[in-house]
This record gives sequence, C-alpha cells and structure tokens, in this order.
Amino acid sequence: MQFSESWLRTMVNPNMTSDELAHMLTMSGLEVEEVEPVAPPFSSVVVAEVREIAKHPDADRLNVCQVDAGTGTLLNIVCGAPNVRVGMKVACAMVGAVLPPGEDGKPFNIKLGKLRGVESQGMLCSAKELKLSDEQGGLMDLPSDAPVGQNFRDYYQLNDLKFTIKLTPNKADCLSVLGVAREVAALTGSTLKAPSYQPVAATISDVLPVRIDAPDLCGRFAGRIIRGLNAEAQTPEWMKQRLERSGQRPISALVDISNYVMLELGQPTHVFDLDKIQGGLTVRWGKQGESLKLLNGNTVAIDEWIGVIADDKEIESLAGIMGGDATAVSLDTQNIYLEAAFWYPNAIQGRARRFNFSTDAAHRFERGVDFAATVERIERITALIIEICGQAGKTVVGPVDDHIVNQPARAAVAVRTARAAKVIGVALNDDQIADIFKRLGLAFTQGDGTFSVTPPSYRFDIEIEEDLIEEIARVYGFENIPALPPVAANAMRIAPENKRSLFTIRRQLADADYQEVVNYSFVEQAWEADFAANTDPIRLLNPIASQMSVMRSSMVGSLIANVRYNLNRKVSRIRLFEIGAVYLRNTVKEDGPLSVAGFDQPKHVAAIAYGPIADEQWGQGARNVDYFDVKADLEALLAPKKPTFAKCDHPALHPGRAAHVLLDGKQIGVIGELHPRWQQKYDLPLAPVLFEIEAAALQEVGLPVYKEISKFPAVTRDLALVVKQHVSMQELLDVFDAEKAANPACKILQVVVLFDEYRGKGLEADEKSLAFRFTLQDTQTTLQDDLVDAAMNAFVAAAGKHLGARLRA
Repeated sequence: MQFSESWLRTMVNPNMTSDELAHMLTMSGLEVEEVEPVAPPFSSVVVAEVREIAKHPDADRLNVCQVDAGTGTLLNIVCGAPNVRVGMKVACAMVGAVLPPGEDGKPFNIKLGKLRGVESQGMLCSAKELKLSDEQGGLMDLPSDAPVGQNFRDYYQLNDLKFTIKLTPNKADCLSVLGVAREVAALTGSTLKAPSYQPVAATISDVLPVRIDAPDLCGRFAGRIIRGLNAEAQTPEWMKQRLERSGQRPISALVDISNYVMLELGQPTHVFDLDKIQGGLTVRWGKQGESLKLLNGNTVAIDEWIGVIADDKEIESLAGIMGGDATAVSLDTQNIYLEAAFWYPNAIQGRARRFNFSTDAAHRFERGVDFAATVERIERITALIIEICGQAGKTVVGPVDDHIVNQPARAAVAVRTARAAKVIGVALNDDQIADIFKRLGLAFTQGDGTFSVTPPSYRFDIEIEEDLIEEIARVYGFENIPALPPVAANAMRIAPENKRSLFTIRRQLADADYQEVVNYSFVEQAWEADFAANTDPIRLLNPIASQMSVMRSSMVGSLIANVRYNLNRKVSRIRLFEIGAVYLRNTVKEDGPLSVAGFDQPKHVAAIAYGPIADEQWGQGARNVDYFDVKADLEALLAPKKPTFAKCDHPALHPGRAAHVLLDGKQIGVIGELHPRWQQKYDLPLAPVLFEIEAAALQEVGLPVYKEISKFPAVTRDLALVVKQHVSMQELLDVFDAEKAANPACKILQVVVLFDEYRGKGLEADEKSLAFRFTLQDTQTTLQDDLVDAAMNAFVAAAGKHLGARLRA
C-alpha cells in the first residue's frame, strides 16, 4: 500500500513529524517499508507564464520566449519544446537554479548564457528534467490558475513524502488511505475527517436489469446508469498527483476516478460502457469452455471455479478481478454503467494467480471489502464523475440499483479483561479497554470484566478473542508494554546420568570430522519414493515450494542433496551429519503436549561420508572412504555400548553393502553404501556411505560399573574356522558370546576380534575361512594350558554345532 503523506493528513493530521508517524505505524503492525520524497531536491524553480514567442533567427527548432516569472520584468528564454505556446503556465528554472542530476550523476546548474547567439535567462522545464516523470511530451502544462512567481515546489506540493506500507493479509481494512487514517486516529486520538460528498439525486429512472445467480460468489451488487458524459475531460492535477504518488499511472478521467476511489476508500469499482452491454447483467459462476478477453489484452479460459459478470450475449468481466475488453470505456464513451459489489473473499482467492497476474481489485476483494458501504462508494464515485466528466444540460443520472442477497453475518466476539491483561502482561482495566474499542470504532456491550464486540463491516480479521487482544495491544502500544523477567517458578531439571544430550552427540560427530547441516523437514516427493520406498508420504496442505511438498520420513535424501550441492562447487571430500525430526504415520498415537494424533515425530541422527578418507598428504596413502570407516565412526559414537550389525535390504542402500544396526537385539537404524541406482540417478561419481539411527538410542548410555582388573597375564590364541559363504562374522561372534554365558569354562574370554578372511585354494567354492584372535584372562590365577585348551575346544564345538564350522587345516 503506497500513498502520499499530504493525502493522509487531509483525513487525519496528528501533531507529529513524518518520522514519528512512520515509527508509530510500524509499531502498531502497519510496517512502513519505505519513506521517500515524491521528487528529488531542486531549487529556484517558479511558476511562470509565456507572454510572447518568436522564432530563433538562427535555429528552426528553437523559439525565443518572453516569460513572466513574477520578477517584474520579462525574461528572455530560448526554448526548443514543441508544445510551448503563448499564455502557457510552465515551470521555469531561474538563473542560479540547481536541477536534479542528469545521466552523468552531476547536478545541472542553470547559468546566464547564449544559445545560437541569443541570450537565455533561464530554462523552461519538462517533467522529465525535474525528475517528476519519464514522459517526454514537452514542457509541463500547468493549469491556467497557477499563480505566477510562486515557488514551484510549493505549488506542486513536492515537499511531500511517499509512504510504502507492508500489510499483513489480515489488515485488509488498511488497503486505503481512509483505512490508514482510521488507524492513525485510533492510535493518536486525532480527529478523523473522512471524505465528504453529497449523494447525487437521480434525474432519470433508467435501471439496468441485474440478476445474481451465485449468492456464494456475490453478496451485494449495486450499480447505476449515467448518460451524457464527456470521457475526454482531463483528470484534475490534484487527482493525478495523488494517483502517481500511490503508484498508479493516470490513464483517462473515468478510469482515474475509479482507481482514485479504490485508493481513497478501499472499494474497487468498475465502469462499463453502457452502449456495449447486450441486455442485462448476470452474476454467476463460469462454465467450462467459456473465455474472455481482458482489459490487459490476455484471453483467458473460464470454468466453474471462476466467477463472472455476463450480459445476454457473452461474459463481460472476471468477478472481482478484471473487466473485459468488450465493454471497456474509451474516450468515445458517453453512457456508462457504474458497478460496485461485495465479492466473497474465498470466491476470489487464488483466481488471479491462476491466470498469472494480479490486480489491485483482486488483492482487496480476496481479503475482504466493506460490504455495508457499497452504496456510499457508488455515491462518492458518481459525485466525482459528475464533477469532472459531467456536461451541463446533457448528463443525467439513474437511481442506485442495490441488490443485497447474502451479506456476511457479524457474530459478536467476547473478550475478557483478565485474559487480555494476562496475555499482554499489563494490568489493564475495563475503562482502558472500553476506550481502546471506542477509538477503533468497535461496537460493544460491556459486562463485569467482559466485552462482547461486534466487528464492523470493514473488519474481516476479528473472529476470536485473541484477535481483540491483539487490537488492545496494538493501540495500547507495544513499546508501552514493560519488559519484565519471567516470574513463574522455574525448577532446574537435571538430566539423568544415563542420558546424554544431543549437543554431546553433535560434538562427538564434529570431533570425528563431520560437519553439521540443517535441512528443511519438507522434501521432494521423489526422495521419499527413492530413499524410503514411501508411496504415501505425509503431504503439506500449503507447501512453500512445489518441490518441497511432503514431510520426510528419512534424512537420506537431504544428505544426498547436500553432497550434490558441494560436488557442484568442486568440494571433493565431504563428511556431513544432521540431527533432526522425521515424520511417520502412527494410527495409535494420541494428542499430547508434544505429540500429534496419528503421527510420530522421532529425532534421528544421520551422517554421510564421500570421497577420500583424508585430505591428501605425504604420510598416508590416498583411498576413498568405505563402509568400515563409517561403521567405525558409528561404533565410536555408540560406545561403550556394542552394536551388532545384520545384513538387510534397504531401498536407499546397496543390496550387498547394507546392514541393520542392532543394540541389545533391537533395531535402531541402518548403515551402508548408497544404492548404485541412486548413485547414477543423482549423478554421483562415487558411492557415499551413510548411516541413520534413532537419536534416543544414542542418548541412552549405561552407568559406569566396577569390574575387577586382573593382575595376571592374558593369553592370546588364534582360531581359523571354515564356514559356508552365507555365514556372517556376527553369527560366529554371537555363538562365542552365548557359549561364554552358558559354559563356566569359557568365562575367561575377554575379547575376540576377526583379523583375517580367506577364500580360495584349499577351500570349496561355497566356503570361506575366518580367523579370530581370542584374548583370555582370569582375575584369580594365572591361566594354565589345560584351561585355555578346554575353553578353545568349547568354542570350536559350539561353532561346529550351530553353524557347521570346522577348524581350518
């Protein structure tokens, strides 16, 4: 919303500077984005009159003008403008004037000089030379009543400012100068002076037949016929100024008046050329296959989702958005049908975006326009049209034809004084709240500590108690609310000793040379299908972008996108991690303080490694990161707990290089190398290795437990077992652990690790040899060979019994 300060001050004129006014509006919720002068600085430019014109003796395109600038003597000024004429009022830069900078960026100084041998005592200015417009139509042609000799900046009100306000969608009532003036009056207590006008009496009885077939589209439709107008009449300079300073380009008198009333009062109106309307008008929803050529030249396809105004032959307008070309007014128009309506916001919302354009009318209607003042707005625009375009003895006006079919009900909203005081944090009383509602123009009934407020017809943002509390806070003043420390009881909750924080996990991953990333929780639908085989993701009702339309159930897609981003910027070694929420369906989940019915939102920890295991250096050979490097990082993260790994099939991971991560027999995540299919699809030269596990499992740690340290030496034995190819190392380790728990002779086992794998000569094609190193130790005595042999034999027997293993020869 853009407007000039001088226009606003004609309706409300608080005793404050421009800066104070801008600050007050911003602090009340009407954010002033920019305050800029309506014209650049220049000096010594006055209103002048051209008295005589003679041809320049040595230049065909130049004239020598005698100009009255109010100095008492005529000035001799050489001018080359094509539109200069005797009696013309112009802007004249006197000798010594400083004009706005030109293309070279330097101020333009007016000096006494000669042009082709003729002395010139100043310069007659165009709007472009004064940086008031980009038009190059010659000199500014000022009205005939412009006072000669007056400072041009004062005459043209150039010591004015343009305010640009960024409005939130709920503040539709401020999409007009009157709306902003109402706010200023409420905030400052200044008197509001709304534009005054007299209703225009009807002089003919002509009425255009109108039928409303869609009450859910249009709640009120008013119009009147006006005949015998002069459409070629010039828009007054004061109106042009206000339009231009509000970001509107003057077009023609009828169009300018319609735009002016929209900016002044917030009511979009439309002017039809009456002679081009076939029969009457019908307000209805569109039909499949219909089309309309708009005022902007575009032809759009219509269907049942679009509201239209049609005559007996064809569609004439998109309801609440833009008029059609067929009934557009022109300079030849003599008879018009003037229309103002209330269109339901939900019947306008999204329609203009569908056609890839926006209009001022749609912007207002889709937020809500004052439906009670429709006839008043018709009267205001009628008065201006008669004043500017009327012709004495020719112009006649018909009655206002007002159709009220479905106006919104204004339900009263209750607000409690105690609740407002608690939310705002200020000890407000009933009298203060009543005063605020009066200043805002809100009708209310008052009880003991309660108010029942009926929203005005121009306020569509007051529906619940919190809306009224917001109004109270705005008018009371956010800056008047004291900044106080919280006074609620604040018990310090000490985290249990067996649970570590997410910050600790972050630090451990950072220590392992991973860098943290933070990604959006909403992702591409393709990521869910590729990396989680999720064909029914949780969809967003209103995504911020089309490629971010679903909630993630896995963090893999985000990390792959991070890797691609870095690769595209020539980063070859990438190690990243993220800690965040994923979103899963759970039909048994109920609402709670931190939960939503039907959904789980657990936190996961995910990490990815790509490229060389270390930066290139002389002391370490170059190789790329592999599964076992990332597995070691994960084991270090889980320590002192010892995870186990079981082969798995995962949609995101390589079928032969992926495993479930198990902790105490419970699956807590996955680890593996990216599937070759996705490596190719997402254009990755190498396959990254990644893991994703539950954050809760990482946070849980065991308490320290005392274990006696043996004073006796340990014994090391190596054991090579031949097993079938399908037997995993973990299965053998599980057998060894089970035997240690069940057999007293095996209690002396401390550690067992795999140190070699062999396949080839001496073994069958479906066999492999796994070599383990056992460390055995007793806390009570030095181990003898017979005890060690008994334990080792028990381990071999258990492996043979359960997995068919045999000693390698």
